[in-house]
Amino acid sequence: MGRFSIPLLGFLVLCCLALVSEATTYAKYKDSKQPLSARIKNLMNQMTLEEKIGQMVQIERNVATADVVNKYFIGSVLSGGGSVPAPKASPETWVNMVNEIQKGSLSTRLAIPMLYGIDAVHGHNNVYNATIFPHNVGLGVTRQKIGEATALEVRATGIPYAFAPCIAVCRDPRWGRCYESYSEDHKIVQAMTEIIPGLQGDLPANSKKGVPFVDGKKKVVACAKHYLGDGGTTKGINENNTVINLNGLLSIHMPAYYNAISKGVASVMVSYSSWNGKKMHANHELVTGFLKNKLKFRGFVISDWEGIDRITSPPHANYSYSVEAGVGAGIDMIMVPNNYKEFIDDLTYQVKKNIIPMSRIDDAVKRILRVKFVMGLFENPLADYSLVNQLGSQEHRELAKEAVRKSLVLLKNGKYADKPLLPLAKKATKILVAGSHADNLGYQCGGWTITWQGLGGNDLTTGTTILNAVKNTVDSSTQVVYNENPDVNFVKSNKFTYAIVVVGEPTYAETFGDSLNLTISEPGPSTINNVCGAVKCVVVVISGRPVVIQPYLAKIDALVAAWLPGTEGQGVADVLFGDYGFTGKLARTWFKTVDQLPMNVGDAHYDPLFPFGFGLTTKPTKN
Repeated sequence: MGRFSIPLLGFLVLCCLALVSEATTYAKYKDSKQPLSARIKNLMNQMTLEEKIGQMVQIERNVATADVVNKYFIGSVLSGGGSVPAPKASPETWVNMVNEIQKGSLSTRLAIPMLYGIDAVHGHNNVYNATIFPHNVGLGVTRQKIGEATALEVRATGIPYAFAPCIAVCRDPRWGRCYESYSEDHKIVQAMTEIIPGLQGDLPANSKKGVPFVDGKKKVVACAKHYLGDGGTTKGINENNTVINLNGLLSIHMPAYYNAISKGVASVMVSYSSWNGKKMHANHELVTGFLKNKLKFRGFVISDWEGIDRITSPPHANYSYSVEAGVGAGIDMIMVPNNYKEFIDDLTYQVKKNIIPMSRIDDAVKRILRVKFVMGLFENPLADYSLVNQLGSQEHRELAKEAVRKSLVLLKNGKYADKPLLPLAKKATKILVAGSHADNLGYQCGGWTITWQGLGGNDLTTGTTILNAVKNTVDSSTQVVYNENPDVNFVKSNKFTYAIVVVGEPTYAETFGDSLNLTISEPGPSTINNVCGAVKCVVVVISGRPVVIQPYLAKIDALVAAWLPGTEGQGVADVLFGDYGFTGKLARTWFKTVDQLPMNVGDAHYDPLFPFGFGLTTKPTKN
């Protein structure tokens, strides 16, 4: 035995050194002191094809379990619109759910944490009791920064990734997503990309252009969407075709992406729409050639929900082609969101057969890992309860109220300029509040609130309706009478001092909101006619876009565009009654008739009812 001892000892030493070396190599990517590129390289060198493809997959919460993310090495999970762990779930319940799934990721061989994403498009809008800010159509009026508060409320529920902001330039209000757009003017949309540092944190001074940045546990990964031309489709038809030359595409729809990338946006979502007949989800020239190569974007590109499926018509008709075209175009993370096994199998097959080169997979994984490392997800993969009190906090509601006040646009004030109706007197004998939207929190919030399409009524979440805000604001001696749809006799016989009529659109999201007529919901027009024909009235329009108002304008004494103000209806009353003045200006052209559309500022045929930039002002009063 003795003559074997020295070689055996040497062999054991070598084994130990190899194990130590392997352990050291293995741990390098977990060391936050290492340079970013070294961490990415070290981790990718250890990853199998299966592990790499898993990083590219985003699945829906309802198919995600700790076992699924563990078995398939899933890189990301999302909540679609209205996808919640339980009705009216508390932030603690959300944190527990996200952590439970995360534990599946952390128990894989390399323990790469998954990234949980959610649509937080006007505040943390899927979550009960969250502050619901005005939709973007109103914020484009205010140039208001809401990002920081949204980031805190999203993190309060354990989620580090928000699919916001939408930097679409809506060129036709017939589009059902027009309320997700800040303006028809790309310059306003560019200014509103300031929400990105609110969500992600301020980019450090020495940052390289295009490199993503997320400043720790109180910030979230943002997502500029939908790339590119989503707001320019023919007749505003959702997911349709944007017919425009390259110069038009780059000068109208692209500029806000320059700003987003220079502010370190960590992800970009591709649009369902096409550009001159070519699906954006299959557009290699614009996704890889322009966004990644020319603009030097170094974050990851994500598909929209079943976005690659919709490359074909009908969707999912040739899924292997969709996988090849979508991944080949340069999409890094695929929002599958349900049939993940089919996606994984198809992509694995295509890589093994050299249909999709390994370099394309490595590019995708490198980008996803870069964001996960930059945001500190490896150091802090599990959420805690430390931010739960941020959800729906009073401070955030005050901010939302301020945003509402600044978003309101006064379009008419009195039938004669020298006799304004607004601000309204708080002290009056008896006033009427009428209209389908006066006491309806759901209508105030619009789509993408608690559910995907939004909900009518007052029990969807917590907030203040305009009716309650009026009651809170008027003098205690003023009698407030609420009648949703009064007839003329009721109005005439009651001798009201004045009336507030609140009407508008129903809730909707995406294609369900596409409209060729843009009318106020019934019985809104008859409520306007019955009330405004009999008593001095201010009409407040709750809508996601300009709507047909010209036929009623002569009867109306004062007209206010309130857009979709969210949960803080008090902001509307604050300005109606003069505690604050009207300051908002239209970030969208208000048309006379729909047959003028599309009609945007600068067009040769520009003949609006109220032009872009219009807005009467009032001064605050003490009354």
